[in-house]
Amino acid sequence: MSVPLLNKMQLNGYDIVRVNSGPWRVCTKDDRLASFGSREQALAYAASLPGYKARARP
Repeated sequence: MSVPLLNKMQLNGYDIVRVNSGPWRVCTKDDRLASFGSREQALAYAASLPGYKARARP
């Protein structure tokens, strides 16, 4: 039985996540915005987005 390996970073309020050997994903709490083959591409994409701040729900 193998244990899942999670790599996670945060930039501009976006999560940059990789599980096992899968693609790097740029996500918010509720949405996955994009997937990339390399960490550098995912970081560049997250850096190009405006800063993210979750909205308070009424």
